[in-house]
Amino acid sequence: MKKLLTITLAAALLGAASLPARADDTQAVINAMEAYLEFVDYGGATIFPEQIPKDDWKRFFVIDARDKAQFGKEHIPGASNIEWRQVLAQRKVIPKDKPVLIYCNTGTLSAQAGFALRVAGYENVRILQGGFAEWKSKGGFDAAARATGPAKH
Repeated sequence: MKKLLTITLAAALLGAASLPARADDTQAVINAMEAYLEFVDYGGATIFPEQIPKDDWKRFFVIDARDKAQFGKEHIPGASNIEWRQVLAQRKVIPKDKPVLIYCNTGTLSAQAGFALRVAGYENVRILQGGFAEWKSKGGFDAAARATGPAKH
């Protein structure tokens, strides 16, 4: 059964790959990405955990872009789980009128999801630099306080 499913899936993918792409659709996507890359800031809308004071976290719509299993084990409290591949499909639940913060484990997949959202018109999206791992290692919600606290001698 598993082998039949694999063969069927492979045949479907090969068939879809052989369909002619519409040049005007491809060009529209390229134009949108070029326009985005022309105006995006150097950091690509990244933000570090220590740049967000503890009280400011409640202003964000936080997206955990990891899979459900990882989210279930541990996540930033208050985060919504929207797997990185699903951000465009689920964009109706992502607000445009408040800051959106997206993260994964290290920032790589959330950067891709954030890029897709920004090209789709979400100028309010920020990617958590270093992802969940860095957020945790820098003190979570207390990262900003730790970064600005008194120097240790």
